[in-house]
Amino acid sequence: VQLQASGGGLVQAGGSLRLSCAASGRTFSRHVMGWFRQAPGKEREFVAYISWSGGTTYYADSVKGRFTISRDNAKNTVYLQMNSLKPEDTAVYYCAADQDNSYSKSVSSYDYWGQGTQVTVSS
Repeated sequence: VQLQASGGGLVQAGGSLRLSCAASGRTFSRHVMGWFRQAPGKEREFVAYISWSGGTTYYADSVKGRFTISRDNAKNTVYLQMNSLKPEDTAVYYCAADQDNSYSKSVSSYDYWGQGTQVTVSS
């Protein structure tokens, strides 16, 4: 599975962005997909994951109620809709695929990673 994240940019606090992650490979629809982020000088942290069917989602407390993860298996794409953005959301955002479907928040559980897309939220 190869992943390509896009949709990042510069936005003012309170604004919105939608990230996309396009996947290649026939097995995309079988994998749990996750979004992570990494701010400068900090470790990569979990943001959200979604089950292969889209029926189960899970969010980090810091984004719950503001971010929504979704997927379109027909388009091999997973999305992250980010609303009410805050300066502390500034980071490089990565999508990832978990081929074992472990429903994990751990970086080490994900096998395939996209290249990352920068999100910058100004105050």
